[in-house]
Amino acid sequence: MTAWLLRRVLQAIFVVWLMTLIVFVGLHAIGNPVDILIGQDVDQVERARIIAQLGLDQPLWRQYLGFLGGALHGDLGNSFVYNVPAIQLILQRLPATLELAFAALILAIVIGIPLGLFAGLFPRNPISRLLMTGSIIGFSLPTFWVGLMLIMAFSVHLGWLPASGRGTTVSVVGIDWSFLSLDGLRHLILPALNLSLFKISLVLRLTRAGVTEVLPQDYVKFARAKGLSPLRVVLVHVLRNTLIPLVTVLGLEFGSTIAFAVVTETVFSWPGAGKLILDSINALDRPVIVAYLIVVVCLFVSLNLIVDVLYKWLDPRVRLEAAA
Repeated sequence: MTAWLLRRVLQAIFVVWLMTLIVFVGLHAIGNPVDILIGQDVDQVERARIIAQLGLDQPLWRQYLGFLGGALHGDLGNSFVYNVPAIQLILQRLPATLELAFAALILAIVIGIPLGLFAGLFPRNPISRLLMTGSIIGFSLPTFWVGLMLIMAFSVHLGWLPASGRGTTVSVVGIDWSFLSLDGLRHLILPALNLSLFKISLVLRLTRAGVTEVLPQDYVKFARAKGLSPLRVVLVHVLRNTLIPLVTVLGLEFGSTIAFAVVTETVFSWPGAGKLILDSINALDRPVIVAYLIVVVCLFVSLNLIVDVLYKWLDPRVRLEAAA
């Protein structure tokens, strides 16, 4: 177990290092932030002073080594635009994105698993066929269009829910949360539903496929032959084994939800890290972009480790050494 964990940590460090290298080279290739940050009316002396102050006068390899040295001490650089530590900006905005991603994941689980279970247990039922057709639509519709339609329907025409912002937040341990207030919860519903639509369709189809695969298995037939109640057979023997592949998908989808929530946050003006990274890309704010990607990669690595642990809990036959 210790050797496996050590290997995973070394792999994680390598992945994070490789990501920073790719991002640094890529950002250097696509543009110069000086052209955006400094106006055309600035004289050459002042321009050179600002460039030196930002450290952009150094060769790329020296800038990268300086970043690595600072990163080892927890310093990911200062934002070019806001002139504050980049990691501070990310951590200020990240709770809003995590709240939105968790809400979307909960909706996907609460809605997708029961509907997928029903579709798998009763595949010939007209409702099951309707659900499978609806899941295809959920895959096909673009997120930004769905978000705009939700705003038009529930905010503009019906006036039931607000269209933008987080609403009233409640501070817990210095972190603001929307779901702890009624107004904040109303602001959370539409963006969470928009972000979860693809996940609901994915979970529904995976659950349905898993149930269809598990039902003919011998252990399910044996459980029925023992006289176990249908509900116990479904919950203990069918659903538990169906959840094994779902754990992997949900873990990775949660990471992708955090990483790519930028569309939903932009449509609903949700002040999360996704909107921050979009603004930083427009301004070529390199430290913020790199800091954001490091946080996202660390989240993905952590989620992969949690998925491995959950695998072992759900199915003791799974060996972590083999999965590494």
